[in-house]
Amino acid sequence: MKKHRDSMTRREFVKGATLSLAIVGTGAHQARAAGSGTIRVGVIGCGGRGSGAARNCVESSKGVEIVALADAFGDRLKGLKNEFSVPDEHCFVGLDAYKQVLALDDVNMVILATPPGFRPPQFAAAVDAGKHIFTEKPVAVCPAGIKVFIAAAKKAGEKGLAVVAGTQRRHQASYVETMKRIHDGAIGEILSAQCYWNMGALWVDRAKENWEKWESGKYSDTEWQVRNWLFIKSLSGDHICEQHIHNIDVINWAFDALPESVHGVGGRQDRTNRRYGNIFDHFGIEFAYPNDIKTISMCRQIAGTTNNVSERVVGTKGWSSCDGHIEGEHSWHYEGPEPDPYVQEHTDLIESIRSGNLLNEGVRVAESTLCAIMGRESAYSRAQFKRSYFQSRCTLDLLPANDLKLSDAATLDPVPVPGVYQLPGMPSTRRRRRRG
Repeated sequence: MKKHRDSMTRREFVKGATLSLAIVGTGAHQARAAGSGTIRVGVIGCGGRGSGAARNCVESSKGVEIVALADAFGDRLKGLKNEFSVPDEHCFVGLDAYKQVLALDDVNMVILATPPGFRPPQFAAAVDAGKHIFTEKPVAVCPAGIKVFIAAAKKAGEKGLAVVAGTQRRHQASYVETMKRIHDGAIGEILSAQCYWNMGALWVDRAKENWEKWESGKYSDTEWQVRNWLFIKSLSGDHICEQHIHNIDVINWAFDALPESVHGVGGRQDRTNRRYGNIFDHFGIEFAYPNDIKTISMCRQIAGTTNNVSERVVGTKGWSSCDGHIEGEHSWHYEGPEPDPYVQEHTDLIESIRSGNLLNEGVRVAESTLCAIMGRESAYSRAQFKRSYFQSRCTLDLLPANDLKLSDAATLDPVPVPGVYQLPGMPSTRRRRRRG
């Protein structure tokens, strides 16, 4: 499902924003819908997250309409089509259906919720089409995709387009108020941090059904992979990217910086059946932030295990859960309103469009996505490396082929074997065995 492209060039990443929102000025080519005009939304990717985002968007603000839909599969369109009475002529099916939505003049905003592997080219096309964008996370699954996405995010700023990402904690009142206090010194200098997304199994029945349909010949190789995208590295980025990016992004936010190096472990211990594609089921990552401050990042998807989805930052004057709680010299607990963050992120996006104070979270979410990719590749290879080195040397390119078709035959890359897997473009880290 992929082909190799040029490697990602080295660049210095800007620091993460200290507040929950990154605001850019208006541009000369700002898309229509400023003021109190109707926001006419096209949904690209109508599965569970796309459907949820569409409902959240309509709930968030007055004058919002879902007017067009696109998905690789017709059966995924039916729910939203009926719910929002979208006419047949504005419903498009196929891997290139997004292009038809972007070509509609009466669409001024799009929701991008297809599998993450498709995100960079679809995001770039949406920017070129002059649409405001809500993009789900993660925004890429490889360094080549990060490069495409960041270039398009910068172009969106130049064109006067708003971009908000589905890292909803950045719009959650308890997190926003806590981060203000952390950045104001409430816990002192940060000494360490931990973040977790440990949970049980998911998509068990769906994986079984998809596999049976592939075995029977009902699904082609490519259709099986796209329908089973959560378990396919080139489409989901593995669960450290697809899910744990939320927690990694919070730690970046707390530090107001990106990690400088990474060292990871992980494996595929429980979810070993071929129906679960080629991803791991657990990761443990050590990120080193500026001044060599070490943090632990842990994620797991194994049935029958303890759940823990949280963040914790420890400083010289106390510690914080990041979501409304500080203990120490300046103990504090958030007691204010807590609107649904899945709705609030759309409220903030639409308000920014109508006010002209455009949000652009594109570069920031790409940076957090890159951190998750680094953690994954370190665990796959058991290699420790610096971010700058990874950016300049790793040539990994999982971007989908431009002419990809659902009927295509496609081999699946093998499950990475730590210590054997090699990062593309980077020298081997395996030690030569000493002679006795």
